[in-house]
Amino acid sequence: MTSTSARRMASGLLTGVAVAYTLLGLLYYQFGMLPGLMATAVMLAVVALHHLHIRAGLGGRRPAVFPLTLVLQALVTYVPDFLLPSGYSAVAAPMLAGSVLVFLPLRWGVPLVAVMTLYGATALWFGLPFAIVSFFFALAVPITGAMIYTLVRLARLAVELEEVRAELAEAAVLKERLRISRDLHDGLGSSLTAIALKGDLAGRLLDRDPESARSEVTELVQVAREAAQDVRQVARGYRELTLADETRRAVALLETSGVRCQAHLTDVTPPKRSDEALAWAVREAATNVLRHSHATTCTITTSAHAGKLRLEVANDGVPDGPVVHRGGLTGLAERAAQTGGAVTAGRAESGGFLLTMEVPA
Repeated sequence: MTSTSARRMASGLLTGVAVAYTLLGLLYYQFGMLPGLMATAVMLAVVALHHLHIRAGLGGRRPAVFPLTLVLQALVTYVPDFLLPSGYSAVAAPMLAGSVLVFLPLRWGVPLVAVMTLYGATALWFGLPFAIVSFFFALAVPITGAMIYTLVRLARLAVELEEVRAELAEAAVLKERLRISRDLHDGLGSSLTAIALKGDLAGRLLDRDPESARSEVTELVQVAREAAQDVRQVARGYRELTLADETRRAVALLETSGVRCQAHLTDVTPPKRSDEALAWAVREAATNVLRHSHATTCTITTSAHAGKLRLEVANDGVPDGPVVHRGGLTGLAERAAQTGGAVTAGRAESGGFLLTMEVPA
């Protein structure tokens, strides 16, 4: 059910309640010209204020001059008890009870409705001149008031649920955009760096070693095709990486760029999510070694301890600033957090740079 249909249904039912009590009042006072005219005037005032309150309640707001409108509805509900034969609160109090419960906190509204119910029952018990015809009218106060309150709250709940659904949809879109942005940054960064390095190397080898240059160009084309495949996988939301594959790729890329690289991976096979997070960490670390450091050596190691798998990527580069870009580190931290792990990056005691990631094993 949409919020609009829920509001229309609640408005129709509440209008029906007002019409029912209005007709009851008209039938009750069809004797004598003066009581009938006065009852009609009071009835119109009660219904107008009731409509004003319910319309505002369904819209999730209060009337402009609230609480004056609530005071006026109370006056036109109970003052006629002293002016009309047999009173008028019997048919007006149930609508007032609904307004009280809708607009006042329940810790105040419920006791007030109880007092209103007690007043109606007492009037009958002691047989006052404005006593109500039946205990039914006394019971109608809390029952009708609770029904009005429930209908208004259900209509407002439908509106709130629709707003929440819209917010969740926007959050899902934003999350998908962030995923695409992160995957493109982490994935294409490495591929584009490899393409640039192999292109430079092929250009330098073109004159003195055409065969080697041709080999580098062939590898460049292969990397470009892999990058295109990465883009398609990012768009489809499917991108499967493994630590072993990314480690082999990183070692080959670093060695091609003149950085001696060694890998020492433990035999532990982590869960898929952990393995993928570690793979992204290796890719990001290798990319940053090539882009932002003057490293000559790099080591990639993993170790298992106490249900955790720890990855360390260390290099001897000593740039003036941090090796890992804040954007890349943020993306790795998000990936690690999704698995229940963590990432740290900073200068190592040996003077180089160390990136670590711990994930559940």
